[in-house]
Amino acid sequence: MTTSANIREFLMTRRSRLTPAEAGLPDFGGRRRVPGLRREEVALLAGMSVEYYVRLERGNASGISDTILDGISRALKLDDAEHAHLYALVRAANRGTRTPQRKPTSRTHQIRPGTRQILDAMTFPAIVQNGRMDVVATNTLGRALFSEMFVETHGRPVNFARFLFLDPRARVAYREWNDSAEQIVALLRAESGRVPSDGALRSLIDALSKGSSEFAALWEAHDVRIHLAGKKLFHHPDVGDLDLNYEAMQLMTDPGLQFVGFTAEPGSSTDHALRLLGSLAARHPEDASLER
Repeated sequence: MTTSANIREFLMTRRSRLTPAEAGLPDFGGRRRVPGLRREEVALLAGMSVEYYVRLERGNASGISDTILDGISRALKLDDAEHAHLYALVRAANRGTRTPQRKPTSRTHQIRPGTRQILDAMTFPAIVQNGRMDVVATNTLGRALFSEMFVETHGRPVNFARFLFLDPRARVAYREWNDSAEQIVALLRAESGRVPSDGALRSLIDALSKGSSEFAALWEAHDVRIHLAGKKLFHHPDVGDLDLNYEAMQLMTDPGLQFVGFTAEPGSSTDHALRLLGSLAARHPEDASLER
């Protein structure tokens, strides 16, 4: 799908979910041909002409100012992730109209030696991933936590989305599979807005769309999210159920990479299970560097 088409679909799905009452508009009754807000109502709320909004929703982002985008974001009640996604889509569309697209630099596949040292020194499961959800590096306990994901990679990068949607074991490994599926698709959708010319990302999305009807349906929803902290409920084949808190942060010295660490409540059953998992991993060390 082109950037212009993504702008169109994103704006249409955002206004279709918002009722006039939710937007603070009077409802004069009568049958509405479309669910949610009409284009005219979005333009009114954003303080712009209907023609200008219609042009943007058709994918023509030329000349769209930040002020206009802010007005549309307010009108559609976009959250921070959606606001950033709209900006990214418009920037990408304008880059495409001004200059020929250059082949993008590859999204980072390696971590710096200093980052590697810090990762190995951590006593909790930790991974580094890129925007496509490829696992770029882990420490030993991180690899042990996600051991099921490393079993059948067929020479491809270890990837959370591919495992979640195309490997039946993920339905057991993720105790809240539906929630994890929505999160991962939303993260990939946001990444596609930031780097629409990433060929490897497009290939991944194509493969997931063809291989999983659930992925395809979630992808068409055009939802985006920011996930920097929360809880994940896993089931590990060796140590059972794990209730883990996670914290994610961008690596400023490794552009395009994100660090994610997983911890348990001290003294909890999960804490004891992680200690057992660490002991098992120490007896059978594996190469957890994963740099490609």
